[in-house]
Amino acid sequence: MRNATVDPVDHVLEVGLKDYWHPICPSTFVKERPVSLKRLGMTLVLWRDADGQVRALEDRCPHRGAPLSQGVMMGDRLSCPYHGVEVRHDGVVTRVPGSPGCKLEGQRATRSFHVHERAGAVFLYNASRHVDAPPPLQLPDELWNDEQYSSFLCYVEWKCDYRYALDNVMDPMHGTFLHKQSHSMSEGDSTAKFSVRATDTGFVFEKEGQRNVNFDWTEFADTGIHWMRLEIPYPKTGGPGGNFIIVGMCTPISPSLTAVFFWRVRKLPPGWQRDTWRFLYRNRLEARHWHVLEQDRVVLEWMPQDANQHENLYQHDLGIVRLRRLLRGLAQAQLDKEQQQAATPA
Repeated sequence: MRNATVDPVDHVLEVGLKDYWHPICPSTFVKERPVSLKRLGMTLVLWRDADGQVRALEDRCPHRGAPLSQGVMMGDRLSCPYHGVEVRHDGVVTRVPGSPGCKLEGQRATRSFHVHERAGAVFLYNASRHVDAPPPLQLPDELWNDEQYSSFLCYVEWKCDYRYALDNVMDPMHGTFLHKQSHSMSEGDSTAKFSVRATDTGFVFEKEGQRNVNFDWTEFADTGIHWMRLEIPYPKTGGPGGNFIIVGMCTPISPSLTAVFFWRVRKLPPGWQRDTWRFLYRNRLEARHWHVLEQDRVVLEWMPQDANQHENLYQHDLGIVRLRRLLRGLAQAQLDKEQQQAATPA
């Protein structure tokens, strides 16, 4: 989504908004050794402390810039491999073995991040400035209420700008064409009129006069984290649980690489029906869903980075226009806040 000239708003969006929660990786990525990940325009190091809690720092030793991810875990600290400097999970240097008592000790010299694990993923609060406590992570009920919903996390990395992945979800009409051979998206009219309906946290982009037939609507929500939700009607052969719910989020890795999170959800309390659906999903349905995602991936990865500079949008694209305007407004507000902070004496 590159513009010919440098656009400060576009740059903010390219690396991801600050002061928001973002999904970073599946929980399974963080195991017994530190892991280095590029996300949100930064290189991060994640590890688990002695209690199994995920910790996150910028992957840079404050002494000489060596990668902390190559060092040794010491519970809530990492020891840099280069000179042994120990950095705690809050970014404070606790020990400099080569020069005990030097001024680096006791300083918060490395950027730290608050993280939260939920629904099989690690979420990170991308604070513009250090905060002792982040705002609460507010996910949709499908990812929070384990007594009512059961989900599987599908994680994939697509070679495209993350905003194209968002556009793809905010485009219900593509399901009628690109996924027309899918067992769950072969029905419905190939022509439709759409409308935008405001909600308390965002908006719904939906087909008029058609519901529970195909991929008929998408919801975008801002709850301190951006997420999208849709439902696809399922035949009885798809098992119990009603409509198939998808909750999606995207996080930029680089301008041409995106971390894509899709939770596949059914509304089922614990019991034999949930067990039946989970077995059916793993053994019969999962491969079909991956096939649908592959169709999306191929199209998006073949789109040039400046495809949005050569568009001719029409009525079906109202949701995309609404989403882009909303994101640009948030990015501009971030820029205004940064300028105000820079002009205010410390």
